[in-house]
Amino acid sequence: MQTLPFSHHHRHSLSTFPSLTKPSKTLNPNHLKPSPSLSWRLRHQILTSKTSQFIPKAYESDEVPVDETFLEQFGPKERESEDEARRRNWVERGWAPWEEILSPEADFARKSLNEGEEVPLQTPEAMEAFKMLNPRYRKKKMEEMGLTEEEFFDKQFEIKGEIPEPIKTLWNGPLVVRHVPPRDWPPRGWKVDKEELRFIREAHYLMSRRVSSEELENVSSDVSQLCLDRYKVFLKQYNEWVEANKDRLEEESYEVDQDYHPGRRKRGKDYKEGMLELPFYYPGQICIGKVTTLHLYQGAFVDIGGVYEGWVPIKGNDWYWIRHHIKPGMEVIVEILVSNVNCIVDLDRKDIDAKRDPYRFRFPIEMRFVDPNIDHLIFNRFDYPPIFHRDDDTNPDELRRDCGRPPVPRKDPGIKVEEEPLLSNHPYVKKLWQLHVAEQMILDDYEANPEKYEGKKLSELEDEEEFDEQNSVEFTQAYYKKALVPKIILKTSVKELNLEAALAEREYHNKLRKEVEERGEKYEISKLRRNLEMDEYDLIHWRRSYEEREALLRDISCRQALGLPLEEPGRYVDGSYFGKDQYDPENPLYRYDYWGEPKNSEKSKKERMVDAHNKSIVGKGTVWYEMSYEDAIKQRMKREAQSKGDVQKEFDYEDRLGADDDSEDDDDDDFDYSILGDPNLTFAAQPVVNGTESSRLSDEGMFEN
Repeated sequence: MQTLPFSHHHRHSLSTFPSLTKPSKTLNPNHLKPSPSLSWRLRHQILTSKTSQFIPKAYESDEVPVDETFLEQFGPKERESEDEARRRNWVERGWAPWEEILSPEADFARKSLNEGEEVPLQTPEAMEAFKMLNPRYRKKKMEEMGLTEEEFFDKQFEIKGEIPEPIKTLWNGPLVVRHVPPRDWPPRGWKVDKEELRFIREAHYLMSRRVSSEELENVSSDVSQLCLDRYKVFLKQYNEWVEANKDRLEEESYEVDQDYHPGRRKRGKDYKEGMLELPFYYPGQICIGKVTTLHLYQGAFVDIGGVYEGWVPIKGNDWYWIRHHIKPGMEVIVEILVSNVNCIVDLDRKDIDAKRDPYRFRFPIEMRFVDPNIDHLIFNRFDYPPIFHRDDDTNPDELRRDCGRPPVPRKDPGIKVEEEPLLSNHPYVKKLWQLHVAEQMILDDYEANPEKYEGKKLSELEDEEEFDEQNSVEFTQAYYKKALVPKIILKTSVKELNLEAALAEREYHNKLRKEVEERGEKYEISKLRRNLEMDEYDLIHWRRSYEEREALLRDISCRQALGLPLEEPGRYVDGSYFGKDQYDPENPLYRYDYWGEPKNSEKSKKERMVDAHNKSIVGKGTVWYEMSYEDAIKQRMKREAQSKGDVQKEFDYEDRLGADDDSEDDDDDDFDYSILGDPNLTFAAQPVVNGTESSRLSDEGMFEN
């Protein structure tokens, strides 16, 4: 467990109630003013008492303390200073900021917060801080203290509290560093000589050879025996890649990153020749760099000689433990953790996505500190590396797959996609039907009022009003047979219509109709041009759906053969994962105007019939009807098909005889069997609950002895 080290003069701040006799330094000189809620006798004794215990000489009836420790526990306490209160707050919350490095302006602002805007400064600390804002007074104080300007500012940066000992990295053995080309070389889309590439990759086979610690005792500084031929070939190909892509990478960097921030690509005056690009690095590579930036919520950034600075994820309260060990400007040894693990396949930038996609991830190179090793001081890990959200990121599933993140769990719909019916309703068919109706309406008006279109071509017609596509649909109401029904008006532009083809088709059918009527036959039009076009679109949609179904079945078969899961792990979960009463937008129960199923709907009627039939089978245990519901429905349909005269009377007569016979044995059997035979049953006598009807029959007591 980590503890906060403090100096001796701050130990009393850990106590919730400091001693009443010990004076404390405060910014408010009126801190001894007693509370107005105390009686005047008690106030007088508190102000005049000089001992640690309060021993009043006399009490009124309503002032008698509960016991001797009453005043010690509930009496007024001296206020602690602002610094002590701040430090105690840090300790109690388990959090503390970095060292307070305050400029003169910030120091004055902190010490004068309780003074008010127009209230004159009262405390000596606030007055002194206000005077230090003047450069002349500040220079005078430096001379009195005998300090130079640098020594004075160094004193401002003194760390409050105890400074822990620097971390010493312990090594189990020497750190072996090798010059090895990356395993993912070359980048996607970049072609290299195959013989050279085969020669480069032989270095990875040599890496598998184990070296014992005994062989490392005799260290030789002679580099003439090192074999760097494969590494030199890699450097030659790498330099060729840099020369071909350097300018384009910088241009794309300006397009993507409007402003530079730590961890992004260096460009312009910050770019220097010889900086290493992303394809040079690989996981496990050991680098020596310099800490350039520390960020409270993101981490540390280390310059390792590349166009991108390495990112060491540190956030939040972990800085309290690390702030003494990691400083800007210090040299460190780091290990690269992430390379092409989360690489994105982008067809437009195949040849530059050698590592983490720098256009998706904010920090392409992720590292950790090797010396000093602070892994044991990091408790708050990043769940996922931070990313950029682009404007075209409309599919969240694709975004999380690109970033290597697990799926967001959702409720299992419980349907099998491979068993769903094929789709044959193309979405463009509705638009085609709208165009077809508009063309036929104009042609009807053309035949009814030919003088209106005299001297005009149908292809040259223009809209009477300016066509607004956003307001092309109007919802109104109209009367139909004395009933007010909703009406939808779809506006269509004449420019979208092909009136010449429609007119030629109309004239052709009129000619055929005359020829058929002359023969005394009836002419029928099977399908028009637009109808055939709709059928073609539906057929295209059906073929696409069929091909998707076949591909899905092949994928399922391959997964089952290889023992792979059919669904993405973690994508669908059981409904109990989300708890009870979760909002379901498809459920009519959550609709604002839902009052239950209508009592005359076919769905609710069928449910009531099934409920009544099931209750007739089970009921209270007094009725047993040995017939399933499907058989009962079949019998009812047969009875409906036959004449409703003698057959129905016969059936009713048998029911009455059966009811009379049963009444002699059991007078409590009052079940009405006619509900299974009367198709016009209304269940009007059944109780209505929230707009729905429920059966009177109850299964209460069916399982009781």
